[in-house]
Amino acid sequence: METTTTPFDQLLETLKRAGAALRDAEIPFALGGGMAIWAQGGPETEHDLDFFVKPADAERALRVLAEIGFRPEKPPEGWLYKAWDGDVLVDLIFEPSGMEVDDRFLRRAKELEVNAVRIPVALPKDVLVSKLLALREHELDYDRLLELERTVREQIGWEDVRLRTAHSPYAKAFFTLVDELGVSA
Repeated sequence: METTTTPFDQLLETLKRAGAALRDAEIPFALGGGMAIWAQGGPETEHDLDFFVKPADAERALRVLAEIGFRPEKPPEGWLYKAWDGDVLVDLIFEPSGMEVDDRFLRRAKELEVNAVRIPVALPKDVLVSKLLALREHELDYDRLLELERTVREQIGWEDVRLRTAHSPYAKAFFTLVDELGVSA
């Protein structure tokens, strides 16, 4: 699992550039990950930027970012593309584990002003579902999940998240934690 640490102001500048480029190219998208949680009241992130795009739009989204100077990358995983703005990593996620990025998913996003740019931002419950379904035996990061979700817990439809992640043993373990800590109450 690749992890980068990036100053928050650099993430915001890249967010502004990438979000504006995708919007201007009329590519439907939603900001995801830790930055989506931050935009809705959560803590600052220092990792990367995640944008959800439909599979049919992923190639074009990567090309649009390359046209504004980002370095494109197609990793072997097959469910995301990467674009580098200097040292800032942007993930273009088009086939997240156990989820479908489609018109319905993107319509649920809230239009918010983020660093002076109006962009669609994934709902906290959708970010949580994507993060829970991405957990694997050797990639369990419950402390970061707890930090993110604790700050926006009132905005999460907990029962919906439980239903959508019921098949994941790692999500079940997460719910044991949040239930015992009173986060999901």
